[in-house]
Amino acid sequence: MSDARFSKIHIGDLQVPMREVRLTNGTSVRLYDTSGPSRTDRSAWGSPVTQLGAARRGVITKEMEFVAVREGMTPEFVRQEVAAGRAVIPANVNHPESEPMAIGRNFLVKINANIGNSAVTSSVEEEVEKMTWATRWGADTVMDLSTGPNIHDTREQIIRNSPVPVGTVPIYQALEKVGGRPEALSWEVYRDTLIEQCEQGVDYVTVHAGVRLAYVPLTARRRTGIVSRGGSIMAAWCLAHHRESFLYEHFDEMCALLARYDVTFSLGDGLRPGSISDANDEAQFAELRTLGELTKVAHAYDVQVMIEGPGHVPMHKIKENVDLQRELCDDVPFYTLGPLVTDIAPGYDHITSGIGAAMIAWYGTAMLCYVTPKEHLGLPNRDDVKTGVITYKIAAHAADLAKGHPQAQAWDDALSDARFEFRWEDQFDLSLDPDTARAFHDETLPAAPAKTAHFCSMCGPKFCSMKLSHEVRAGMAEKAAEFTRQGGSIYL
Repeated sequence: MSDARFSKIHIGDLQVPMREVRLTNGTSVRLYDTSGPSRTDRSAWGSPVTQLGAARRGVITKEMEFVAVREGMTPEFVRQEVAAGRAVIPANVNHPESEPMAIGRNFLVKINANIGNSAVTSSVEEEVEKMTWATRWGADTVMDLSTGPNIHDTREQIIRNSPVPVGTVPIYQALEKVGGRPEALSWEVYRDTLIEQCEQGVDYVTVHAGVRLAYVPLTARRRTGIVSRGGSIMAAWCLAHHRESFLYEHFDEMCALLARYDVTFSLGDGLRPGSISDANDEAQFAELRTLGELTKVAHAYDVQVMIEGPGHVPMHKIKENVDLQRELCDDVPFYTLGPLVTDIAPGYDHITSGIGAAMIAWYGTAMLCYVTPKEHLGLPNRDDVKTGVITYKIAAHAADLAKGHPQAQAWDDALSDARFEFRWEDQFDLSLDPDTARAFHDETLPAAPAKTAHFCSMCGPKFCSMKLSHEVRAGMAEKAAEFTRQGGSIYL
């Protein structure tokens, strides 16, 4: 993003950010931008209690107007989607630095980048750096999944510096407060943690309220058991006390609490499959049915809801997940991890999951949680975060094209024109990762004249198909002109 021909512009009174790419042919292309820093201060907007409540009353909020500009939609369309529950605008009243965005099947597919420390490695500074770079590369939200030291301070610095919504899993910090012993958890500890995070400005929270006592035995014959950290924590608590989950029993209280801050529920898939062998089993779908019930409860409090999904799912079982989620959960946004379509490629699971992500987004998933090359192997560093974000931006954009989003193909067409016309600098600048595209070209053709050459090092000057296509077109044009000069008559 360092080239001078990139610029960030802000549109209208709401200062909606866009990235403008100025091309060498005198035109420009505007692209959705998440890079920050934000010029938005929502504290002056007088936000309603919740976006869902406002939308149901027919009110178009400033947040909805902001989203409409970013998405190329009308504000009324945004309001209708939020009112129906098909879209959410995660926007805690205590996170005024965030730039409003929408998650919904009828909008651009969004991606989330997970960051956060562990008990083994990382620091506050490293996690803030990951957040900064993730949003520059295109992450639409970030989740702070910290489980190590200084959880509160890490989250505070991420939120205060984040131009995108920030999500968390409150059970992680609650567990840290009781010394890492699941059986020592209580509703009171969890509630206080939830209030603490809402006060800080967390925009959406993953809550594993669908992991019920009766569902835990359904995982006994699984190949990989319960792989969700939050799901396994709640399962351990239920078994230790032989009681129903306190998250399920106190769900109404949670709804009332989140409504005060307009924090969005991301109802967690605590029983998601951790291997393709376990995909679409009874444990997974029993939890999904409960999440559908809880969605109705949350909506009664005007609290926005999205549903989290798997996981590890082979390609032929992916569509069933989307269809069932839409049916059981009133078509609220689906937010999925991948899914990984095979289990054989540790170190390359950004690819195995990127395949599934493109498919599930095409079928209707609204937001994709990225997977990095370190999945199952270790805590990702900054370079891993970049690889995960770029992989998932490709998957999301491919789905936008397949779904016919009105803004999607214009980007592809602009880059294709630049490629066919050998405008190399424009091709670099329009790519998802301009620095890498330019560096790859420079490995073999670094000189300035190569940036206008009608070939690359793959084919060379004599075998470039696009160069030959230009010559063929020129020949056809010459023959057409000759035919016209000779009167345009055809003799039989």
